[in-house]
Amino acid sequence: MSQGLLLFAHGARDPDWARPFEAVAARLARQRPGLAMRLAYLEFMSPSLEEAAHSLAAEGCDTIHIVPMFLGTGGHVRRDIPPLLASLESQYGDAVQWLLHPALGDQERIIQAMAEASLAWLDGPAEEHP
Repeated sequence: MSQGLLLFAHGARDPDWARPFEAVAARLARQRPGLAMRLAYLEFMSPSLEEAAHSLAAEGCDTIHIVPMFLGTGGHVRRDIPPLLASLESQYGDAVQWLLHPALGDQERIIQAMAEASLAWLDGPAEEHP
């Protein structure tokens, strides 16, 4: 079984918006050099979820973990992702297993990291914090 990781962010017209997501992808690539991974976007930027998914499948991934890089489970996660996923499932049948994970912002580790980062501003001069 070959696994792939598909990071899925919203996208924006301003290319600078994608920097944090690209930084996450770069860190993952350094931490897991052999990992088949793609960063995809819902709108305004490319690749799309479908393009990234096709790329991972073409690379031989038969299990693809989709991680919504959203702060919460809003309309995009509830309404936009399921039809995209259904389309992929119909195209690939049993050849690829698509595993949709909860939005990052709904995960306890991320909530804790945001709380710690927020409190860090109170613990020292602003210039010490990135």
